[in-house]
Amino acid sequence: MGPQNDSITTPLSLVAAVFAVFLLAAATAGCTGTDRQNDGKVVVAVTIPPEQEFVERVGGDRVRVILLVPPGADPHTYEPPPGVLADVAEADMYAVVGSGIEFELAWRDKIAALNPGMLVVDCSRGVDQIAAGEGDHAGTDPHIWTSPKNAKVMVENIRDGLAEVDPENAEGYRRNADAYLGELDALDAEIAGALAESGMKTVMVYHSSWAYLARDYGFVEVPIESEGKEPSPQRIEHLIKQAKEEKITVIFASPEHSTRSAEVIADAIGGTVVTVSPLAKDYLANMRHVARAFAESGEP
Repeated sequence: MGPQNDSITTPLSLVAAVFAVFLLAAATAGCTGTDRQNDGKVVVAVTIPPEQEFVERVGGDRVRVILLVPPGADPHTYEPPPGVLADVAEADMYAVVGSGIEFELAWRDKIAALNPGMLVVDCSRGVDQIAAGEGDHAGTDPHIWTSPKNAKVMVENIRDGLAEVDPENAEGYRRNADAYLGELDALDAEIAGALAESGMKTVMVYHSSWAYLARDYGFVEVPIESEGKEPSPQRIEHLIKQAKEEKITVIFASPEHSTRSAEVIADAIGGTVVTVSPLAKDYLANMRHVARAFAESGEP
């Protein structure tokens, strides 16, 4: 996922053709009807798996979640199948990340057009976003959820959105959100302590997913790829030299991206490649795993 910008690489003719199929599928679903219309739950669409946990923790058994980008898929390139978009046509609310994820840049307006009565909640509202990219590609880093401090803001926005579409249960959403925010506070303190104690100052990663975590917890993220492009041989040489100088022995990759360049650098420095995902649904457990992996990479 690159910085937020207005340049969409998906061919417009393909988008138009696929969107036409979505409209037909949505109309068909509306004619046949499903149990979604009868179970009384608030239907909430989300873009990525961490948001699914946020909505489920705030909404409890009052919500049904539609996940648009499934586990293992890359929001930089993923295109949803017609059946998923037909489901969104019946959603009460769409919680967008809002920070410039390519999937949302390409599909948000089209999804909203499928369901004009759906509330669109911008989960990035109130987040201090990081500038990224240059020139025509200038924008903001979209990976806001990878810091628990930002996750708290996203949860608050989701809470307010659910209260708006389902005011009768607003108090329940507030209680659930308060409980989950308490767990995020504990996670925040735990990560801060672990990273400070480790003395870790730099992490080298294939894809720049952790800039917000780095900013909020006092370390530097060094990405291997740049704006979605594989590094040049010259950049790889530079990164190998930097890793040796800074005694970096672990290169971090993610299951959503290639590990080839990470493995080349790791082999050159006698290090290892460790996989961590920014998109795992179990947010609390995953962020503890990521923080532990980063902390251990800084141990002598």
